[in-house]
Amino acid sequence: QVSFVESGGAVVQPGGSLRLSCVASGYSFRTYTISWYRQAPGKERELVASLAAIGSNSRYHNSVKGRFTISRDNSRNTAYLQMHRLEPEATADYSCSVLLPPARFWGQGTQVTVSP
Repeated sequence: QVSFVESGGAVVQPGGSLRLSCVASGYSFRTYTISWYRQAPGKERELVASLAAIGSNSRYHNSVKGRFTISRDNSRNTAYLQMHRLEPEATADYSCSVLLPPARFWGQGTQVTVSP
C-alpha cells in the first residue's frame, strides 16, 4: 500500500526557512518522479516542485524558483523540500505525491504557515 508521511511544517515568520520531509513506502521510491504539491485555503492544489527518479531533472512553480529546492535520498525513501525566504503566500498544506499510472497517490500533508 502506497503511503507517505510528511513532516516539518510549522509557523514561520516571513523571510524564514523550513525543510519539509516526506518518507514514502509501498512502492519502489527510486523508480518514480516524486512531487510536492500545496493547497491553500480556498484555492486549488498546485504543483510546487518535482524531481525525476533518474538524474537531476527538476521542475518548480514559477513563484518558488530560486527559493525552494527539492531533493531526494533514495536510500531512505525520503524526499525533501527546502524552502527559503518564505512569503505569506506560501501558507498552505504541503503534501508529496507520486504518479503510479493510472493512479496518483497523496500523503496527508504538513501545514506551513507564514505569518508575522
